[in-house]
Amino acid sequence: MAQQEELVFVPLGGVGEIGMNLALYGYGTPAKRQWIMVDCGVTFPGPDLPGVDLVLPDIQFLANERSNLKGIIITHAHEDHYGALNDLWPGLNVPVYASAFTAGMLEAKRNYEGNRPDIPITPFKAGDRINVGPFEVEAIGVNHSIPEPMSLVIRTPLGNLVHTGDWKIDDAPSLGPFTDEARFRAVGDEGVLALMCDSTNAEREGVSPSEEEVSEGLRKIIESAEGRVAITTFSSNVGRIRSIAQAAQAAGRETLLLGSSMKRVVNVARDLGLMEGINPFIGEDEFGYVPRDKVVVILTGSQGEPRAALAKISRDEMRNVAFASGDTVVFSSRTIPGNEKPIIEIKNALIEQGIHIVTDREALVHVSGHPRRNELLRMYEWTRPQILVPVHGEAAHLTAQAELGAQAGIPSIPKVRNGDILRIAPGPAEVVGQAPHGRVFKDGKLIGDLDEMGIGDRRKLSYVGHVSVNVLLDSRYDFLGDPDVAAVGLPELDYEGEEMEDTLYDAVLNAVESIPRGRRKDLGMLREAVRRAVRSAANEAWGKKPVVTVFVNKV
Repeated sequence: MAQQEELVFVPLGGVGEIGMNLALYGYGTPAKRQWIMVDCGVTFPGPDLPGVDLVLPDIQFLANERSNLKGIIITHAHEDHYGALNDLWPGLNVPVYASAFTAGMLEAKRNYEGNRPDIPITPFKAGDRINVGPFEVEAIGVNHSIPEPMSLVIRTPLGNLVHTGDWKIDDAPSLGPFTDEARFRAVGDEGVLALMCDSTNAEREGVSPSEEEVSEGLRKIIESAEGRVAITTFSSNVGRIRSIAQAAQAAGRETLLLGSSMKRVVNVARDLGLMEGINPFIGEDEFGYVPRDKVVVILTGSQGEPRAALAKISRDEMRNVAFASGDTVVFSSRTIPGNEKPIIEIKNALIEQGIHIVTDREALVHVSGHPRRNELLRMYEWTRPQILVPVHGEAAHLTAQAELGAQAGIPSIPKVRNGDILRIAPGPAEVVGQAPHGRVFKDGKLIGDLDEMGIGDRRKLSYVGHVSVNVLLDSRYDFLGDPDVAAVGLPELDYEGEEMEDTLYDAVLNAVESIPRGRRKDLGMLREAVRRAVRSAANEAWGKKPVVTVFVNKV
């Protein structure tokens, strides 16, 4: 019996977590499907991944499907949607479709980081339609906190899909586009089989405030401030940067940009004509000559990044820029979960300097780029999908949207998480299998899993340190000189006040001397005896067992 052609959805990231978005759509028989990829994002490591630079989706599922992958479409240039492209594209080498701003950001990133592949980009913007394998893909303009975001209509022989990407409804944005209601309604009239929809703010009631209201809140702060005003925000939020610069101009203040990522974004935006009407920014060397009440600083560091501009200023480490008592720092951003502690540390350091802190708890200085519940209901009304698949969120967000969609009367809302193979058609939508999925880690110039990158061992080292032991034996298997013991990351003294390395040295001597000379010929056994003795001695003296490496050689 011939296999039936199917339409499937396979998320390899971003469904069950915030970040690392990567979705696959497949069409064909189970034995021979053609695929497109939507987005290719990263997430950022926490303290549980010491030394890791970036966390990327594991795409081993594509290892056997590489020849069947027909293209990659990037919805917008946020790191959690395009940040893995430079690292993963060389192994795929397929056409990439993206907006001019996304292409510009990729080029700027390549120039900044160096040794990056030159990824050829096919321009793709709102209103365009392209044919990629068995799919026809149309881009619809939506509003978000970055230039040129898009939703996708994916037309297939078995029905139309809408992949929203990141979006919200804002009737007064500082930078377009508007979310194209008329186009979504027209696609709804055409018929939508399934809606894959952003869930980030699905727990929040009502409608997002407009960017215009945020701009007004920032303008009031700038106008009423007596000293300098510094505003930290996400570097990709060009609309917010424009709003701040315009408010500074209206208040008769000069504007300074701080932070390499923000400068790169603004350079790309300027090249595309998105900064028209904004006065040139002053240089860092001019900052000291501008009166305190005549300057606004827009800077990176809203998430507590230790090397960002705001963190350096909080530690008074910048050569030409410093703040003083009476100045104001505004956090025009939300706190990404996991970043609370470093942000609090920076705020406290600034407060100790007499600097006034303003967050979205005190004033309307930030709005999210994602839809709240009433906005989600409007998207359901426009597109009228038969199937709703909540994506882009942790379990709580996905479940909240699933419940909202059920209340709105959407007939089918399958539960989908990373790695699920969801058959959308034919027949009822259901999970029919599992794809390999997970995370790989970028560590310096290399990419691999936990074991390949040695991250598990690195975690152990961060907790218990490392001891190296070198033992040389003569021809009679006696000590040839004193053994060498080097401890890294252990306390200097044990609980009795003795030198820790002396305590471990004695353990090495006792371990070797307790073994009869005739049995010392088994160097492997001797190494293990020394290792165990050192760990035991450390545990008795300290209460922890370090990682121990022992070298035993006979001369």
